[in-house]
Amino acid sequence: MLKGKIHRVSGPVIIAEGMHGVSVYEVVEVGHDRLIGEVIGVEGEKAIIQVYEDTTGIQVGEPVYATGNPLSAELGPGLIGSIFDGIQRPLTKLEEVVGFLIRRGVKQPSLPRDSKWYFTPVVKPGVKVSSGDIVGYVQETEAVKHYIMVPHGVHGTLEWVASEGKYSIEEPVMRINGKDISMLQKWPVRKPRPYVEKLEIKQPLVVGTRVVDFLFPLGMGGKAAIPGGFGTGKTVSLQTFTKWSHADITIYVGCGERGNEMADALHSFRKLIDPKTGRPLMERSVFIANTSNMPVAAREASVFLGVTIGEYFRDMGYNVLLVADSTSRWAEAMREISGRLEELPGEEGFPAYLGSRLASFYERSGLVKAMGSPERVGSLTIIGAVSPPGADFSEPVTQSTLRVVRALYALDVSLAYRRHYPAINWLTSYSLYTEDVSKWWINIEPEYPTLRELFMKILQREAELEELVRLVGADALPVEDRLILEVARMIREDFLQQDALSLEDAYSPPLKTALMAKAIKLFYEKAQEAIKIGVPFEKVREMRVREKIARMKNIPFSTPQDQLITFFNDLYKSIIDEFNEITNEVESRVQSSRT
Repeated sequence: MLKGKIHRVSGPVIIAEGMHGVSVYEVVEVGHDRLIGEVIGVEGEKAIIQVYEDTTGIQVGEPVYATGNPLSAELGPGLIGSIFDGIQRPLTKLEEVVGFLIRRGVKQPSLPRDSKWYFTPVVKPGVKVSSGDIVGYVQETEAVKHYIMVPHGVHGTLEWVASEGKYSIEEPVMRINGKDISMLQKWPVRKPRPYVEKLEIKQPLVVGTRVVDFLFPLGMGGKAAIPGGFGTGKTVSLQTFTKWSHADITIYVGCGERGNEMADALHSFRKLIDPKTGRPLMERSVFIANTSNMPVAAREASVFLGVTIGEYFRDMGYNVLLVADSTSRWAEAMREISGRLEELPGEEGFPAYLGSRLASFYERSGLVKAMGSPERVGSLTIIGAVSPPGADFSEPVTQSTLRVVRALYALDVSLAYRRHYPAINWLTSYSLYTEDVSKWWINIEPEYPTLRELFMKILQREAELEELVRLVGADALPVEDRLILEVARMIREDFLQQDALSLEDAYSPPLKTALMAKAIKLFYEKAQEAIKIGVPFEKVREMRVREKIARMKNIPFSTPQDQLITFFNDLYKSIIDEFNEITNEVESRVQSSRT
């Protein structure tokens, strides 16, 4: 093992000398406590190292040991339900070993070595295998079947495969070309895992939030950003997406978040029940907790660790959702380390490579055909929260993120102050996946393109009328514009507004979402017809059916499809009947006045 010594210490950045032959991104152990670090630059025999642990007390002259390996994630059974820190140390295991206060230099295997997993082979010896081929599986939880794949770079004849039974992750379960291979794999976190082909996105990742699913759909395998100021609901939104999305595996990366928020998220997730399986949500989740008081260098490692784990499950054929909260904290860590390296600063002090580093993270999303047999398709969807200071979306992190993502869910401070949640602004948000997933939505509701276009037009027209209303008041507007304002309010309050803590409305199935939109559209069309024949606007605004429309969101998401359709058919009939009633009154008055 190559051994150098510390030449200079600057916070988490250390310069070591005597490091001949060391390579960039190689893992090193720093000081007598052997703190984990990573080489980020080489100048002759000197290595620039970012240390992922607290460097307080480290002195010049202490030894530095090179390992010869890059920073890698351990992949195998035991990932699901685990809570790791930014460099994949198992926090629950560390708590058992050293208590609540984790000392620096403490090391524990990322995955448990003593646990036994029931391995079931699916191929027989003698067949030709190559990278990504599935040899067997472990039923890791009731929700996740963990497939054991041939490691990348390995191919040849399968000479032996373990019989059905319990094995640890270090025990051999296959032999290829004379080499024993276990269930444990390692993969460099900064290197994307290979695949056969990236496919065109044609299906949305349903998250159960109407403003996302209906107005700004997120493609399965897509990438999105959710920026917002303090108190606008970023963390709650991401937790809601994590709980209710139609993903098979969810990975939650807390990157530099406040400790109490991360603790609250972990505490609540441990109690949550997966609505699809009825089992604990932890049985299909992985958590990476890197709080704001942890060393800043580990923030970057945490997001790349999360995306590597996501790619691993994607290669098994699963649909994976990764949420990162928040990438701004990671960017701040980059700025701090860049400053200590005395690099030329870019805008607002961020390094010039901010955009490319963010892109290297988001571009690892995608819907792909995985390597190996049997043929399988998996996806990795990435949603990154951004915390712009003062809710200023023109700052560098937000702008660099917008250059690479294809969907934006802009959280609005004014909406949050009005208690409108989720506080996603429908005027500044967008999705470039709308056309891609339209066919999927049309299978649910043939009128989807018309409904979405109508809602967007009404909401945009409302924004145009707001200034006029402030000047002259709503009563001075033409009756058609007053109707626009009223229907826009219905869209905002009865459709877009959604309670993440509600037992009935926290999740909105696509069919319910479409049927709700049709109810509002029907009301709008009937109101237009009624006003044209002389029905007073006040009559329309005071209709009894308005209350039924407001309550339609309270239908439990577990309602069977036939009952859901029956309910909305009754609602549509109520809308038509009441409009017929008030129009008949007007027509009869007109008729009597003529006679």
